[in-house]
Amino acid sequence: MGVSASADTLKFGKTEDAIKYRQNALFVMSQHFGSLGAMANGRAEFNADLAKQNGAVLQTLAALPWQAFGKGTEGGKSKPEIWKEKTKFDDHANKFVAEAGKLGAAAKTGDLAQLKAAFGPAAQTCKACHDVFRNR
Repeated sequence: MGVSASADTLKFGKTEDAIKYRQNALFVMSQHFGSLGAMANGRAEFNADLAKQNGAVLQTLAALPWQAFGKGTEGGKSKPEIWKEKTKFDDHANKFVAEAGKLGAAAKTGDLAQLKAAFGPAAQTCKACHDVFRNR
């Protein structure tokens, strides 16, 4: 299933609700992603059980924020380019969801080498999207 703002996405009563939803989903996701990154990059001791838990949560959360980028939800840290270049934005989101899935699968193995191999590509999808579509 691909990512896009379509008729089957969540409906928000106010633009602020959509912004809050996506910001909160991205924040929680970043906490689990950061824990995996710390282990993958040697900033934290590798813990296979924690990696598995974080990977599973990340896989679930990876699909959530994108449904809150529908038409009329402009604002927050999001650049207007998201809505002007929606296909490009959706492509970035789809790439992240796919890489988060690979990272979650690697974490599930309990093998640090697999976690390390999957972390870099997943992190690059975050950076690529932020570089184009997120205000600092």
